[in-house]
Amino acid sequence: MATAASQASLLLLKQLRDLAKHPVDGFSAGLVDDSNVFEWQVTIIGPPETLYDGGYFNAIMSFPQNYPNSPPSVRFTSEMWHPNVYPDGRVCISILHPPGDDPNGYELASERWTPVHTVESIVLSIISMLSSPNDESPANIEAAKDWREKRDEFKKKVRRAVRKSQEML
Repeated sequence: MATAASQASLLLLKQLRDLAKHPVDGFSAGLVDDSNVFEWQVTIIGPPETLYDGGYFNAIMSFPQNYPNSPPSVRFTSEMWHPNVYPDGRVCISILHPPGDDPNGYELASERWTPVHTVESIVLSIISMLSSPNDESPANIEAAKDWREKRDEFKKKVRRAVRKSQEML
């Protein structure tokens, strides 16, 4: 009988092959190191007609050994100024939270992780997050305050992050 880790490896390899055969607009993804299917490098292209337009933002997706039963973690390695991204780059969106009821009561179980999510659906959710921040339960309090109270300051910080991301190409 296959172990959870080997089943996760097979699923991740299948998703990698699918993305190679059928690339999705807005991002590219691949392994950080060919010997480890549990660590992916993702580059997200800033969504058109958003403050992030023109940016190329790198992130690392780290998958647990029991994927898809548990969600991966996603951390931007590029500078990112966003209410739903912790200062250290970790992405905070509902679908990356463990399955089941939210102990804090902010999210419905249906908004949290389910094993039907794929690398593609996760990255598309992050792209959507960039387009419309949720400042109700922010990961980055300062970015959320700027978003709500000092929109010009918020835009300036995002433009700087976009410029920086372009320099890294």
